[in-house]
Amino acid sequence: MRCSTQQKWTKASKSLIGVAVLAATPGLADVLSDPHLNTLPRTQDEANRVQAVTSPVSDFSTAEKFEARSGGAASVPARADADAFSQPSGNMAFERELDFRLGNGLFKKLWVSSPSSTLASDGLGPLYNARSCQRCHVKDGRGHTPNGPDDKAVSMFLRISIPGSVTPDGIADYLATQPDPTYGLQLQDFSLPGHPAEYKLQVSYSEIPVVMSGGEVITLRKPDYSAANLGYGPLHPDAMLSPRVAPQMIGLGLLEAIPASDILANVDADDLDGDGVSGRANVVWSAEFDQPMLGRFGIKAGSPTINEQSSAAFSGDIGISTPLFPDPWGECTVTQAACRAAPHGDNDVRGHEIDHEAMNLVTFYSRNLAVPERRDESDPLVLRGKQVFYDTGCIACHTPKFVTHRLEGQPEQSFQLIWPYTDMLLHDMGPGLADNRPEARATGSEWRTAPLWGIGLTQQVSGHTQFLHDGRARSLIEAILWHGGEAQAQRDAVVAMPKADRAALVRFLESL
Repeated sequence: MRCSTQQKWTKASKSLIGVAVLAATPGLADVLSDPHLNTLPRTQDEANRVQAVTSPVSDFSTAEKFEARSGGAASVPARADADAFSQPSGNMAFERELDFRLGNGLFKKLWVSSPSSTLASDGLGPLYNARSCQRCHVKDGRGHTPNGPDDKAVSMFLRISIPGSVTPDGIADYLATQPDPTYGLQLQDFSLPGHPAEYKLQVSYSEIPVVMSGGEVITLRKPDYSAANLGYGPLHPDAMLSPRVAPQMIGLGLLEAIPASDILANVDADDLDGDGVSGRANVVWSAEFDQPMLGRFGIKAGSPTINEQSSAAFSGDIGISTPLFPDPWGECTVTQAACRAAPHGDNDVRGHEIDHEAMNLVTFYSRNLAVPERRDESDPLVLRGKQVFYDTGCIACHTPKFVTHRLEGQPEQSFQLIWPYTDMLLHDMGPGLADNRPEARATGSEWRTAPLWGIGLTQQVSGHTQFLHDGRARSLIEAILWHGGEAQAQRDAVVAMPKADRAALVRFLESL
């Protein structure tokens, strides 16, 4: 299926009632499949082994077997430089590394405007957030918040939408948003000559002190976002804005290879086990497969596959057409007529500004960015921090382990025991983190549980320690203190616990 950027909302909205009915089905795991994967069924013996190996442990005196290899056999030794997130899967055959390198080249490619003598690289914009994938995911790591009003290397932007129609039949969450009629679903802060940029991001912070046990005070920074210098008139009066910082790229192929049924097995929307945690699946309409699928990627699990997520990023972030989203003008709306009429790069043998073959290489690269091995997993302080993590109930959302599908054609991701520390589900994180902007089934206060693997290498790779969806947290402890809603009890337990236990908890997270 080929779906234009402007059409993807229309196409999806026509199917949302069907998605809503599906999502309300008690046996969700029986009807949501994994069409993006060529899977082999598990035998009963394998299912029993998976159940045994992924069950939570209660002995924290030593590290678990294989615990150091967060990405299974695809893990790589942790490097001591900024390239720690840029290595191919450790179990990749030599002959497949060329595709990884070619994909890396496309990931780093700087796109130029049309018309251009550089026919393989033209088609940028006219409105865009970056000229390459690497400009946002620097060294395949996290983006950062603005360092000042003129910082142009931020890797951060604003999603935008307006409220949709509310229906009386219990499926309003599916119909809750639609594009801003002028600005679409994303605000672009750069443009080609002759086209005004859509906006300039402005962020201000206020301070919130939090008193910890023992009298320690930790100051949080609460952000306030606005869109200034609007290039195409005012925003819709009901516009909802949500900030995004580019996330790290490691382990995506392994997350994509987790069986949907294993993720859905942890859904507890009505909190039947009484632990205060109510994970929900985001079910989204796939433009790639023309059917409902489990949302896996993005801050609110709004995309089902790496290819679809990457294709949407080419369109929205760079203004590059792909086979999946073929609009040559990227995300320009009908209102932005000059943008749509501008020269583009679809007029050569590629057919699209990035064609099917190149898109497959980018997907292969993104699928195979390796997870570094753990560091100091047997250190007594790390083991104590692991016990605090478990005892505090953090694993209710940050599920330690999964085993991936058996796969044909993807040996790097096939049947691997992985340690991502995420359940891939949506959780209500309370008003402090709420952006009040729904996305598919995700409400304005729900977020997908972020994977924790590699989090201790953020400073080394990205040059900062800014966490959460908008980088507001300047340390791991600040990120914990922003937790609310379903994680309020865990957050309060961290505030109240002895300082030594907090230090051990942070030390454990730094070892991931």
